[in-house]
Amino acid sequence: MLPPKRTVQYTKYDGTLHWRHDLLLLGEDNHGTWLGGQQGATLQRGHEPPIEAPVDFVQLIAPNVMWTAIFNSAGGKYAIYVDVTTRPRWVTRDRVELIDLDLDVVLHNNGSTELLDEDEFDHHAQLLAYPQDLIEATRRAAHDLIDQLDTRTEPFGAASQHWLATLANHRHTPKETNRGAGKPEPAPQRRNPGIP
Repeated sequence: MLPPKRTVQYTKYDGTLHWRHDLLLLGEDNHGTWLGGQQGATLQRGHEPPIEAPVDFVQLIAPNVMWTAIFNSAGGKYAIYVDVTTRPRWVTRDRVELIDLDLDVVLHNNGSTELLDEDEFDHHAQLLAYPQDLIEATRRAAHDLIDQLDTRTEPFGAASQHWLATLANHRHTPKETNRGAGKPEPAPQRRNPGIP
């Protein structure tokens, strides 16, 4: 039997719907709540057609930090993808909501780190009138994340491996599907919160 699911809903600063996914609740540790998505899990940005996760991944929802992190299994485009966000808000026991603040920090499979989407952040900060303290906090969070990923400070070291293994233990659980015998061609890839 699969674990219960939790909904992760991102919006942009103006309330526009952003990425949403329903993930398996794997458990908690001192870093926060760990959720998991199996290969083929549905991911949807706003009202766009949904896409499927290309690999297994786990997501950490950590309390009182301005980020959420996705850790991909082997074969993911990135090893780790961290969205800079507002602090997570569990609006019900089954649903967490966050505001995506544009900046992302990634750990490439070759071990290098990179800050993404600075142009998008600058554009939205002006267009959506981000408060100055939010701009400063967002930039500070992004640069702190670069340091943490560079040094593999936990939870960006080995912490995710236990949870990826936990997710893998559920891999052979029959998955509800109505796709029939054939698997459709994957939708064109678009950036999502860490999965591509």
